[in-house]
Amino acid sequence: MKHLKSRSQDLRSLFENNITIEYVAEPLKAVPADADVSEVLYWMRAQDFDVVGLETGDTISGYVERSSLMQAKSGKCKDYQRVFHPKELIAISTPLMKLLPILQQTPRLFVLDCNQVSGIVTCGDLQKAPARMLLFGLVTLLEMNLLRLVRLYYPQDSWQPVLKPERLRVAQRLWRESQERNEATDLLDYLQFCDKRELVLNQPELLEQLGLKSKRFGERFLKSAEQLRNRLAHAQSLVSGSSWIELISLAEAMETLLIRCEEVE
Repeated sequence: MKHLKSRSQDLRSLFENNITIEYVAEPLKAVPADADVSEVLYWMRAQDFDVVGLETGDTISGYVERSSLMQAKSGKCKDYQRVFHPKELIAISTPLMKLLPILQQTPRLFVLDCNQVSGIVTCGDLQKAPARMLLFGLVTLLEMNLLRLVRLYYPQDSWQPVLKPERLRVAQRLWRESQERNEATDLLDYLQFCDKRELVLNQPELLEQLGLKSKRFGERFLKSAEQLRNRLAHAQSLVSGSSWIELISLAEAMETLLIRCEEVE
């Protein structure tokens, strides 16, 4: 069990620390600061850009928003330039997991590379493969830990009477099919996410250790995690039927629960 716990911690560290903003950020398109407003506005509309950087020499010194140019309609872009605020900046090496809560507070962040603004990142960039890998890694590790807790709290097949008969039959069928292919391992390995959820939530002691307010709360939360896993597995939109704020909150909650699972001995 300790080996599984250590492996989970190592994998979580791998996902959380090595998938950085660099892999999802977009280059920040820029125009000369003295460019004509009407020309830049036309170009931004054509490209569907909400913001572009403004270059002074070889350096992006600030940015301008399309909404500002729409109100101005004429003049030079530098007249409507906004200076980068420290709260709008984030290092390119920042782990993606640390970016998530910041995106709950702001629609975009400008990316710093060697003290120069070079990119931009928004919630929409979380649809990209690296972000999906991070989220899928989190929910997979969570499911692995739920199974570890089932093994820990239900020795010698004591989980079988707890599981609903139809769910037990599904696991047994999958196990027999694997036996026929000479691939079968332990019957527990053929439980689905919903089965592990049910067994873990049936233990009052675990509810307390995992910081889950109640069995009903834990069921809603873990169902949301399972639904996210399914959307990721089928390459569907991550915010189908929800919002970016809800998705980010779910990801943070999954990380917290995963850490608590790893702490259970």
